[in-house]
Amino acid sequence: MRPSDHLSVVPPLLESGRAEELPKSGRTLHAVPSPLNETYAVYAASLPDNLTAKRRDVSPDDQLVYFASSEALPLSERRLFVGDTSIIFAALQNLVKTAKESGTDLLQDEGSQRVILKLALDYVNFAKECWIHTAQTSSQPRQIPSDHYRILYTCLSLFVTLYIPGYGLDNAPVGDDLMEWLNVHFIEPSTEEGDHLSSLEHPWGDETFWPYLTRATLRGLSKAATFFLGTLSGHPSGNLQRLSRNLIPLLNTQPKLQAYEAEREFAYASHRWKEKVKTLRIELDTVPELDRHDDYDDWWDRFSDIVGILEGRGEVVHKVCEELGADWKEICVAWGVFVDTRLRRQDLPDVITQVLQDMPPDPTNLEDMIHVALFMGDPYKALDHAAKLDPCSGLTIRDFYVLSYGQYLHADPALWRITVAYMFSCGKIGAKTADEVLERVPLRLHGPASTTTPKTNADGDFNKGDIAGIIKDLNATCHEYEREIVRRTVCRVASQTFVQKKEYGLALSYCSSAEDWAGVGRVVDRILQEYIHAGPEQYTRHVLGIAPSLQTLRANPGAQGVFIHRLMFAVRYAEFHQRLLKQDLQDAAWDLVTMFQDEIAPKSWWGVLLCDAIQLLQYEPTALFSYASACVLLYRLEEVCARTAQGSGEDYLRILEMKLQAHGREVAQQQLQLARLALAKYFARCAMIGTGGTQIIDRRVGPTV
Repeated sequence: MRPSDHLSVVPPLLESGRAEELPKSGRTLHAVPSPLNETYAVYAASLPDNLTAKRRDVSPDDQLVYFASSEALPLSERRLFVGDTSIIFAALQNLVKTAKESGTDLLQDEGSQRVILKLALDYVNFAKECWIHTAQTSSQPRQIPSDHYRILYTCLSLFVTLYIPGYGLDNAPVGDDLMEWLNVHFIEPSTEEGDHLSSLEHPWGDETFWPYLTRATLRGLSKAATFFLGTLSGHPSGNLQRLSRNLIPLLNTQPKLQAYEAEREFAYASHRWKEKVKTLRIELDTVPELDRHDDYDDWWDRFSDIVGILEGRGEVVHKVCEELGADWKEICVAWGVFVDTRLRRQDLPDVITQVLQDMPPDPTNLEDMIHVALFMGDPYKALDHAAKLDPCSGLTIRDFYVLSYGQYLHADPALWRITVAYMFSCGKIGAKTADEVLERVPLRLHGPASTTTPKTNADGDFNKGDIAGIIKDLNATCHEYEREIVRRTVCRVASQTFVQKKEYGLALSYCSSAEDWAGVGRVVDRILQEYIHAGPEQYTRHVLGIAPSLQTLRANPGAQGVFIHRLMFAVRYAEFHQRLLKQDLQDAAWDLVTMFQDEIAPKSWWGVLLCDAIQLLQYEPTALFSYASACVLLYRLEEVCARTAQGSGEDYLRILEMKLQAHGREVAQQQLQLARLALAKYFARCAMIGTGGTQIIDRRVGPTV
């Protein structure tokens, strides 16, 4: 990832090894940098002394100009990584700016530290995702190998562990945190070794058994260590069996800082645990010399190393790491877990200085050098090595200025089409910025009309034609740049705008276009609210505008039935009131009953419909309901009353209470009693008609919906 010091151009201006011929020919190389990126235009030109001499034998068309770049432009997953991390960087910059303006100390404010830690972990996770992605698709040609992102992942993770601890933990022991980092990024012992040993009948006979067990103990992998200690129950030596049984609970109960509320409690628990380890050492030393060997190895010496690690003997840790082929990192981390359990971040330089005297890092390995600098508490040196590894930058210079120009254009909302055209040319970050612009294009502007601003009415608001025109342009732009999610968001916003203007038909249309079925339900609820607040005449006029949408939505296979069912009720209920207004009472009565029979009416509206039936039940010239229809009304009335008595009145009477503007349930229940009385009189009337009175008129026309 480092810029190239030497660049080769094709075709070659001079043959390799003959660079001295260029000044002899009276020429030199000129390079002109590009204002956009790290690209140079390189060409051969005459030396200053020969500027007056005219070379008539060379045509301008024969002049070669080479374009070379010292940096490889980020492509594919690299561009995604750069773009996503630049967003985190911008968020961090904004946090710093806000803190300066408010006078907040970032290092002392708990909320700010939590935000910084979260942003830092986002950096780590982005590096991890890129590593996993590139590793899984390693067969494809990559601009940057997957190991590059693995190194970024380990370095960023170590930086967060050492330099961005949780709030109030900057002075806490660091051993457990470092051990977790080491086990995540440098896995030892390997899973394959464990699988191999677990498949053996007598694993202690394998040459890798004791190194595996020792490494598992050194890494704090108690589950793996105790599992293989358990296999020693079949070992020929009774002493080893006994010692293994005594060691298992020690490994399982090793104190961890996270398990204690105070460091003092952790220190006390560690001290008591170490006393138990000493007891095991005494027991180990009593094993006779003749029983310290088996047919495969000196098991006593191996077991002694494990106990020495648990005792926190620095020389044992150092010796074991050398024998296992571990590096300086493993010694330093084990030191903070076993030797000095209260090792703090500021104490790490002293430990690593001693370790590096015997185990120096690899100066050719940038990853190793970054780790050393971070352990040493030298972030400046770590940054120097990191810049050689990966000069993480944000946008290209071109994208930076194009987006800046787009932000300038965005100051005039009427220029949104031009604004997003510039932004969509700037990769993923530009596209995301353009998405934000599209989602916030104003659908209503106030002020005097102009050539760039749609005409306004007397109230200063767009009419529905103006708004629909803007939405049409927004949809076209979203289709052009394949921004379907943004298009749906725009349609949802448009629907909300039309609801505010009480253009419910258009609101439903845009909800359908956005496939926002829950939004359809909300629009229908607003329409039904018109009946509550404005009365049946105004409600009926509004529903006339949405009736055509019903057939369209019913034909949509993706529409969710529960919301379409609610819309059907709104239309049928409007038809009912329209017939009432026209005094078409027979058909109105039929509509009322069928809304119950077809189960179209929501239960929350049953009380309203039953109260609507009162005037029809009391109609004197003729009986409007058949006996069976009246029974349907009675059954619904009984269910409402029974459910209300059982505590479900909110589900059945809420809308009726809103209509009556009642603050208590008594008024609504009184209305239901009036409905009951009207039904009782109607049944008495039906009984009289049945003995020779006028017959009930049947439905004469079919339903309109």
